[in-house]
Amino acid sequence: MDLRDYLRILHKNWILITALSLFGVIAGAGTSLIMTPKYQASTELYVSVRGEAQGISDLAQGSSIARQSVSTYAAIATTDSVLGPAIKELNLDLTSEELASRVQSSAPENQSLVILTVTGSDAQQTANIANAVGKSLKEIVEEELEASTVKGNPSLVSLNTVQPAFAPADPVSPRVSLNIVLGAVLGFAIGLGIAVLKFTLDTRIHSLHDVEQVTDAPLLGGITYDADASKRPLIVHSSPRSPRAESFRTLRTNLQFLAVSDSEQRHAHTFVISSAGAGEGKSTTSSNLALALAETGSRVLLIDADLRMPAIAKYMGIEGGVGLTDILIGKVEVADVLQRWGRDELYVLPSGKIPPNPSELLGSRAMDELLEVTGEYFDYVIIDSPPILLVTDAAVVGKRTNGVLLVAASASTRKQSLAGAVNSLQAAGGTLRGIVMTMLPTKGPDSYAYGAYGAYGAYAGDHLPDREQFSVEEPLNLRARRVER
Repeated sequence: MDLRDYLRILHKNWILITALSLFGVIAGAGTSLIMTPKYQASTELYVSVRGEAQGISDLAQGSSIARQSVSTYAAIATTDSVLGPAIKELNLDLTSEELASRVQSSAPENQSLVILTVTGSDAQQTANIANAVGKSLKEIVEEELEASTVKGNPSLVSLNTVQPAFAPADPVSPRVSLNIVLGAVLGFAIGLGIAVLKFTLDTRIHSLHDVEQVTDAPLLGGITYDADASKRPLIVHSSPRSPRAESFRTLRTNLQFLAVSDSEQRHAHTFVISSAGAGEGKSTTSSNLALALAETGSRVLLIDADLRMPAIAKYMGIEGGVGLTDILIGKVEVADVLQRWGRDELYVLPSGKIPPNPSELLGSRAMDELLEVTGEYFDYVIIDSPPILLVTDAAVVGKRTNGVLLVAASASTRKQSLAGAVNSLQAAGGTLRGIVMTMLPTKGPDSYAYGAYGAYGAYAGDHLPDREQFSVEEPLNLRARRVER
């Protein structure tokens, strides 16, 4: 994963991440409100060694002994012999073990100090306990542990309070601001973790980066998403200045470059449009690509070779009862079933009746001769075929053309499906010329927008054309040749 992936994750899951972060803030604040406040009070005792001599060496030796003994005094501060008198003095309803859990004693390294810290829910009581324990420790050390062997002489070690304990003004816990920050950070981390997990488990294709992980084939075009695509599938005609129409024109331009580079090859201008699965926009792409090519003045033929679920006739608003299947079985001639569409040199060959053996018909000699005839007359032949993973029709036809363009729908097509389609096409001997991504979002890290064109506004005619308005009386000047089976 790179920075672009994380930006995509944040963009797609910002609501989830924000919600969990806010929940963490609320949880942190709520926890702080229900927690019992805890206070801490500390007292410091200085440990010194008494001696008759006043020499520097004696003083240094005494200080060294005091520092060595400090850790011992800190350790006994939580024993029953020290805590018992403090409990009795303050009349606490606690046992020595209970009080020991609230008292923390420490001895800083290379210092002659014993620090006693008491934690409790009552600010004043914590201060009183700290002072009482300090007093009890002083008495135990001076009067018992380090008492002079000579009667009447003072103790060899002295503990003096240098910092008495005072009632704290603010509790040490809960720290509301800290808990809120920690809650927000924890919520953000959980939200980001869930988002990353979703991203990792999501095998759908969203962007060019995902396509590059599956195949080295170039991305020939990206078609933006349109919620009304089903209502106006021919966007190049119904709204020619829309960003989505410009997407198809970009695809047209890239396809023209492919055609120029293959000008010496047979069927150099014949392309099959297919997809890995159903519902990815291959028929819509085929239709609009044919319209975009015809806009340039090229003579274009759109063939509906999806002999299982044909859709071109419906999209183009023409009669599809007689078409490709009738030509392949020798029932009609090519010129008799081609239908001119619009004012440009665009011709449509519908699928005709659905046969029981589509793959056999598409792989027949009759199909070869049909492609040869149309390839001689038309500048571009666009063939809409069924999904590759469902049937072999696209691979069968693809071997007889310039190549196959695979359509992959953003956030719908899965990586393994696209990879399977690529492998199936290669195994059948077909040539993959490129990928066309459809249903791309217009905003966000995966967007494929043409914002500049949107300023021109949409074409006024937002409906499919009246077929009679574009009727052509003159016959197509194509050799009336019956294709032999």
